[in-house]
This record gives sequence, structure tokens and C-alpha cells, in this order.
Amino acid sequence: MSQRIFLGFIQFFLLVLMVAWKPASALGLPPQQDKLITTINGEQPIVLQSMRVSADISGRLAQTTVEMVFFNPNSRPLEGTLQFPLQEGQQITGFSLDIEGALRPAVPVEKAKGRQVFEAIERRRVDPGLLENTQGNNFKLRIFPVPAKGTRSVQIKYMEALSQRDKQLQYSLPLSYGYRLQDFQLSVAVHSNADGNAAPQAAGLSGLGELRFERTAEGYQANISKTQFTPGGALNVRLPASDSIQTAIQELDGSTYFATEVPVPDTSTARKLPGVIGLLWDSSGSGINRAVDAELSELDIYFKAVGRAEVRLIRLRDRPEATQVFKISNGNWSALRAALQATVYDGASALNNWQPQSDVGEYLMFSDGLNNYGAVAAPVLAAGQRLYALNSSASADTGRLAALAERSGGKLIQVSALAPGEAAKELLMEGTRVISANAVGASRLQLESMEARQGVLRITGILQNQDAQIQLSLSQGGKLRQLTIPVSAKAPADPMAAYLWANYRLHALEADYENQRAEIRRVGQQFGIPTRETSLIVLETMEDYARYDITPPAAYQKAYGMLKTLRNKQLQQERDIHLENVVRQFAQKQAWWETPYPKDDLHLPQVTGKPLARLSLPGGGTAMYAPPNPAAAPAPEPAPAMAYARENQDAAGTEARRAQKLERVMVTGSSIRREVGVPVQSEIGISLKKWTSDAPYIERMKATADNIYAIYLDEKPGYANSSAFFLDAADLLQEKGKHDLALRVLSNLAEMDLENRQVLRILGYRLLEMNAPDLAIPVFLKVRQLAEEEPQSWRDLGLAYAANKQYQAAIDQLNEVVIRKWDGRFRDIELITLGELNAIVVKAGAQKIRLDTSRVDPRLLKNMPLDVRAVMTWDADNSDMDLWVTDPNNEKCFYGHQLTYQGGRMSADVTQGYGPEEFSLRNAKAGKYKIQANFYGNRQQVVAGATTLQLKLTTGFGTPDAKDQMITLRLKDRGDTVFVGEFEVKPKGN
Repeated sequence: MSQRIFLGFIQFFLLVLMVAWKPASALGLPPQQDKLITTINGEQPIVLQSMRVSADISGRLAQTTVEMVFFNPNSRPLEGTLQFPLQEGQQITGFSLDIEGALRPAVPVEKAKGRQVFEAIERRRVDPGLLENTQGNNFKLRIFPVPAKGTRSVQIKYMEALSQRDKQLQYSLPLSYGYRLQDFQLSVAVHSNADGNAAPQAAGLSGLGELRFERTAEGYQANISKTQFTPGGALNVRLPASDSIQTAIQELDGSTYFATEVPVPDTSTARKLPGVIGLLWDSSGSGINRAVDAELSELDIYFKAVGRAEVRLIRLRDRPEATQVFKISNGNWSALRAALQATVYDGASALNNWQPQSDVGEYLMFSDGLNNYGAVAAPVLAAGQRLYALNSSASADTGRLAALAERSGGKLIQVSALAPGEAAKELLMEGTRVISANAVGASRLQLESMEARQGVLRITGILQNQDAQIQLSLSQGGKLRQLTIPVSAKAPADPMAAYLWANYRLHALEADYENQRAEIRRVGQQFGIPTRETSLIVLETMEDYARYDITPPAAYQKAYGMLKTLRNKQLQQERDIHLENVVRQFAQKQAWWETPYPKDDLHLPQVTGKPLARLSLPGGGTAMYAPPNPAAAPAPEPAPAMAYARENQDAAGTEARRAQKLERVMVTGSSIRREVGVPVQSEIGISLKKWTSDAPYIERMKATADNIYAIYLDEKPGYANSSAFFLDAADLLQEKGKHDLALRVLSNLAEMDLENRQVLRILGYRLLEMNAPDLAIPVFLKVRQLAEEEPQSWRDLGLAYAANKQYQAAIDQLNEVVIRKWDGRFRDIELITLGELNAIVVKAGAQKIRLDTSRVDPRLLKNMPLDVRAVMTWDADNSDMDLWVTDPNNEKCFYGHQLTYQGGRMSADVTQGYGPEEFSLRNAKAGKYKIQANFYGNRQQVVAGATTLQLKLTTGFGTPDAKDQMITLRLKDRGDTVFVGEFEVKPKGN
């Protein structure tokens, strides 16, 4: 991923450089030099104001609690968004958000549902907080609102097993985040110690002074408090490690969990090295964040030990490159080293997309493990083959890397420039390994690793009896050893033992994530921890817990139970009427389609200087017709403060806004008679105007057309967080016929912001535009997993399946859009999707492919072919984009004039979502048609940049000969209007 790397959890956590949270000079903090995104209306980012850190060390386990207060210097409320990684072995155990002056603990929720609920509540301007795992050890925190000129408090807890070196336990807390805080407090409590007379030793602090531990009844305690303080350095606490077996227990949900640590002697021996080595080199965009020089230094030691071998290099990015073969002789690997040093780090990470070769003895994978592209399962090695994963990145999926390596007998090895030679030593040597682990009187054993780490084996499980025995079969120095470990329910209690078991269990499930998602979800919900399948959420009102079926903290469960009963009855009523509403709306659309409309020139009487008419509609109704001036600008968007003050957009509120958005002229007493024309057979030519960016890099790329990729690589570091940059560069490469490079550049969108469904949607749309539906499908599968509460997630995936000629999968996905009840802001999407579903059925029939349509309501199986259809979608939620189509009568069809004289129809105005908006015309009048897109406004609560739009124009829609053209464009400012293109309808034969 293209984001900054910071050493350590707290350091990264507080370097608040992502999205909205940056320092403000008004508070005396240093100005941020590298703006990652342009703010709206010059607004200042949110500021970290104060911080309190407490560490509780008990035995070999530690829990850290971080409480932060954030200040919003702006005149309107904002959402705060923060991304951060944890170090390997750390596990979040709690999240709280201040509600009504008190910290309210979060509760677990399914990941997709958590995001759905957060954003639904945010649109209603109520207080939600969400903490979710994005990928690997990376997390995202979102809170709303941080009030104007006000503060919000957040508390996060995480636990870890302490590392050990030279018979000392070590606790480390990085503090070099370089911001001046109004208030800073630090406390460290050591609740037990191997040597009761030896106080813990602290070092590494900068500006805090000496951290002195004082003896207490429970151990040792140290405290520091500062005001107007800029922390620096890192807190390092050392305490003696016991050389005896240590066990801790924890009672949770009726089970007794234990965590046992077994010190083992260092019996490392050199292992036999293979003659053929596979080198998997992650060359994706995120590779630029690895400590490559340190990795090469470790390889130098490794190859000198190997002496002679054949190395097969496979570069992994959006797609694997052809294997390169290098010969190592007498430890000389200079040719391979030069090739690795020349690596271009670009593209997404398809880390599973490689095939093992049977004669390779072992594979070395240098990667951060952030697999974000494609849907291929990780390959399984043959018996006797091992995979060693080496990581030097602070932002990594270490759990996945370790699980993949350990299932083949290998291991994860961390590479650090601060510890040269350590990784090579781990790679060349084999220490104490667990061959098998069994238990009598205990179950569900989980080990930290199958190989001792830093002289310690950590084993967790669940006691079935008061006393149990763990039986280990070990390999030490090439010799087998049997070890029996007693475990008792009378061992000291520790509030982190159960969480350590959960951490190790989740680690084991990572190797086969796709098949273990349900268990990962269950573990996350049981322990209240964020995982790939669960998030932590805080809601403000009990009504919201009941509305979204989320069990609140224990203190609120009685009130929740009563509200839940009422909510269940309401939901059943809503489900019962949804489908009937869709059927009714579909019938109305069919009536429009069956109505012949005039194709003569438009001549309307002038009344009070404005053309007006009342037209008869099918079924005897009428509609006031008032064609607006196509050049007229839309009404101005209300100011941000006014927008925030508005109530939630229920049905009445939506109509009120629509009335505000357009002032209609309603005059009675004027009517005209429609002269119904006969539809003519026509040919349609399309000329979409390629949208051109005015970014400064464009001119340079165009000036060196034969070397666009080199210029792109040169400019890339300055635009690593700009989706527009990758879109523009991919466009230029595609225009020059460099299709594979264009796909590589485009795939960087998957690296930009982990699990950002808006960016992933852009990626999927562009892959479809570049005729790569096979690559788009896994992207849209990921989007659906992230946001199954949004109908676009199902529709986009269905259309990608259709583009890939997987018609049955396509209509199954699209039917979900039709039958599910969605949030009211997704107006008309069922009707738009039904048109696409029926068109796919026709296309499959023309290809003699039989489809099962039994799950589709038969009342909705009606194809309605169109001469012309235009559909516009966009990537920014809570935004209002408008599609305008002006016909040969100079009559503009748009949100305020949804039915034209000749029968052009515009779908409902989408003012709070991603679209789609659809223009339909069954029989097109001869002449030229103009397509425009307008940025009306947005209600986003985050600092936002440009909005990317996708327009798909189809001729012959709903027929086997349908032809599509797609175009992507961007709008940045409210009121922006761009000319998308035009199409011309000519009578057939002309």
C-alpha cells in the first residue's frame, strides 16, 4: 500500500498523517509539510490535543491503554479517520468513545454491518465510532462527529506477549511522534516480577526525565505528567525473565483459558540448504516501503552459506513476471543482486499468483504480505518443500505470512536494519521445533509458533479439568525430545490469557482465510476484538442498537431488549411491502416504454414568457411540462453549516430538498396536443469526448509519448496518494497500446488505501472499461464483502459477471438488488437493475445459453429494449452528481425535467449516494444529442478531493447487438459541469 511507514504502534498511531487528522498551526503545532489531500473550503485538519498512556505488565504479558483527545478547529463538525498498524503479536482488546461525557465501550459487530451502521448513523448526524481491521496488522478508526471547535476522546487497548533477550523481558513503547501536546501522562505498572527485589529498569526516554519505579503492594509503579510537551524517544522497560515454566489462567464465558511459557535452551544448529531455491520478490507498489537494503544484506549472508545453487526469481505484483534463472557459485550472487536492486516497485499485490515447481527445495518470499489483488488461493507446497517469509515493513500482514510459512514447516522472519545478520541467522539455523503437541485434561491447543522464539515456547488452550498435562514432542539439535508440562487451574489469574489464545487462534486461521471466515468472525465476536470479519462499534442511542440489531454493552441490555421486540415487528412489515412496491414501479416504467411519443419538432406556446404545457400520461394522468434553459445553472448548494443542521433525509426531507434544488414553474390552463410520430429505424453514431486532466504531470507525459512509463515512475512519489494520477497515467499508456503496463499502473489503486470501497469501485469500473472483466470480478467481490449493505456492490459484481459472459452468476447478483430492501437514498436502483437483468437474459438466449430465472419474480421478467441508454455512477458517497442529456429539440432531460417531449426518461435524482442515474430513450429522434455531467454538491463529513464519474452509453440496449462505450471523468468543485460527449441518430440508410 502507498502510505507512510512508522516504527511501532503508538508512533504510527499518533503521527496522524492520514486523511483528516493533521496538526493546526493555530494551536502552536508544527505545520504539516506534505499534504496528502486537498481540504474542502480551506478547512483545517483535526488535531491531537492530549494523550494518556498506561501500561500494565503482568508476568510475560502486557496491556497498553491509550486515551487521546482530539480537537476540531473548524466551524463545522467533521469525521475523524485514522489508519495505523500494530506490531507482530499485538492484539487490540478494547475501544471506547466518549458519549455524553463518559467513555462507552464498543461492542463487536460483523465487519460489513459495522461500516453500514456507522455510515447510516453518520448521515443522521448522530455519534458513532468504528474500529476495524483492514488487512493484516493494519487498522482504521473512524469517529463522528468531532464537533466544531470541540473535542472527542477515544480510548484503545491492546495486549502483547513481551519479547525476551539475554534473560530479560522487554516492553517497548515508541514515543517519537513529534507533536506538542497540551497534556501528556504516562504510567507503567509491573504487577509481578521474577525477582521481587529487582526493580524494573527504564531507558530511552527523551525530554521526560527519569522514569522511577516505586515499590507497591502489587509490584512496581512509575508515573510521569507533562504539559505543553513534545514527546520523543521510546520507553524501554526491562525486567528479569524467569527460567522456569510460567502459566496464567483467565475465566471467560464459562471456560478456563491458560497461557503457558516454556523456556527452552538454545540448541540452534545449521540446517541443510537446498541446491535449487525459489525467490519470490514482492515487486508491488508497497515494496518501496520495505527495507530492501537490509534484505539484500541478509541475502548476502545466506548465499555465502549456500555456496552453489540455482535461484529462480519470480517477481510478484499485479501479475507474476516470467521466471529468471541465476546461478550462484562460491557464494557470488552479484548478477541476482543487481537485478533485485533494479526492481521497479509498481502495481498491486497478487501474492498468491505463482506456481510451485517440484524441484525447488525451498522458497524465500520477501514481502509485506498485503495481498490485495485477485482471488487465487495461496499455492500449497509439496511434502519436503518449505516457504520462509521475510518481512522488513512496519505495515504488513504478518499473521498471514507466518501462517503460510508455518504450514510448510517454514517460518516468518523479521528483517531489521537495526539488527544486521539476525534474519540470516534465523534463516540458516534451526532451533527447537515442536513436532507434535497433545493434551490430557485440556483442549484446543494453540501455539504461538512451531519453533521456539527467543528461547521460549508459548502454548495456550482451554482447561477441561482442574489439572492437565501438555505433551510436547520436540526436535532440538537434530534430536527428538519428549516434554510433559503440568497446567493447573490454580495458576495465577491474568486478564490477558484468553486474549492470547484468541490471538494465536486467529493467526492459525490466516493461512486459509477464505475457508475459515466464519470461525474468524466467531472468535472476533466472542472476544470483542477487531478481525477481518468483525469490527468494534460504539452507538449513541439505545434506539440505534435496536434498529440495527447490535447487542449493546451489558449496562444497557434491558432497555435494548424491549426496543428490539418492537423493531422486529416493524422490519417484517417493511419486508412484506418492498417487493410489491418494486412490481408497481416496474409496471409504471413499462407503461412509459409502451407509450409512443412524438418525433416532430417541439413547438410550444409561450405563456408569461416561459414555455409550458400539460401533457397527458398513460392511465389518464398529466404532468406539467416546462423545458428549462439548458444553460441555466442549478440552484446553489446550502452552506456547509446549513447542510449539517438539516434533519435526516427521510422521504419527506428528500422531496423538500428536491423542491429546493429546482424551482418549478406551475401554470394551469395551458395545454398542447401531442402529435404521435411513427418510430423510424435508425443508426446511431457515438462520439464521446475523452476527458483530459489538467494536472501538471499530463503535459510532461504527453511530451514524451514513447517513454510515458519512465515519466510516470519519476512523478509517482509525488502523487502516491492520488487516485487521479494512476487513472491518468493508465489512460495515456492504454492510448499508446501499452495494455499490460496500463493494467499494472491502474492496479495501484488496490494499494492506495486498504479496503477503501470507493477507490476499489473506480478500479473495477476501469478494468471493465479496459476489457478486463476477469480482473474486475475479484475487485467487485471484495467491494461486496466490504459493503454488502449497498446495492451498488451487488449490481457492479453482476455487471462484471455479465461482461465475462457468466450470465447465470450475473442475474443472480442483480436479482439481489431487486428483492432486498435498501436505504431510501438508493432510489430507482431496482428499476435500473431490472432493465440490465432482462437485457442479460436476452443476450444469453441469443447465444443459446439457458438460464435459471426461477428466483426472479415473473412479473419482473419483461425486456424493454432501448435505442439509447446512458448510466452514470460516481465514487463519492453522500454526493449529488447529475446526468444531463440534451436532445435535438434542445430539450434537456435532467433531475428537474425527467420526461421529455419525445419520451426521454431520467431516473430519480440520487442526492446522497453513488448513483446510478439513468437516461432512457426507446425510439430516438434523428439528430444530435449532448451528454453532460454536473457536480451539484456533497454532504461528506471528511476532507475530500475530486469525485470520479463513470458513464456508460449503450446503443441497442436490451438487444443481442447492444454496444457499450464507457468513459471516466472527474469533477472537483460544486457547480462543475463537463461535456461528456455526443451521439448522433441518423435514419437508416443515410
